[in-house]
Amino acid sequence: MDSRKQAVSIRMSAADIRSVKRLAERLGVRDSDVIRFAVKVMLGRLAPLHDLGVRGKSLVPVFVESGTDIFRHFELDALRLDSIINQGADPDARVDSDDIQLIAMSGIQQSYAKLRLSSISHNYGQSHARNGNGAAPDKAGRAGKPGEEDELGNSLRKYLYEKYVYRNNNGGSRSPVELE
Repeated sequence: MDSRKQAVSIRMSAADIRSVKRLAERLGVRDSDVIRFAVKVMLGRLAPLHDLGVRGKSLVPVFVESGTDIFRHFELDALRLDSIINQGADPDARVDSDDIQLIAMSGIQQSYAKLRLSSISHNYGQSHARNGNGAAPDKAGRAGKPGEEDELGNSLRKYLYEKYVYRNNNGGSRSPVELE
């Protein structure tokens, strides 16, 4: 493995370059140190995407925790997201199409995603309540309410983590799903 550093050329807006320079000056480091830090943080956040063996529900946390940034920057839509998450995944590890759409919408169309989450959470909560496995779903919030985006993100995170990341151990406590 070659451990030498390589020079890379990137295009950045003038405003981004000014911000990098101000940040570097304030921290007392070089511009390149700030850029390397940003790249390492991004690679850490998206680490499961590096491993082509990680598929299906194991990728849900990457997109939930990335928030709107990854969707807006890479212009990801539901079709592309479905391909990234579910392509090659075992049938029991696949993420439902409705949930893929919800994840994609939460990155772009906050108000519509809130309505869909409210509807899906209500239906998901009712089916689990009949089985004695679930609690009443959280409300996503009302339009215009302060912190609405955070509340939507928290509701979405709770719904998706309950469905894909945590397993119910015969009525016992929850445990994280193993990465595939």
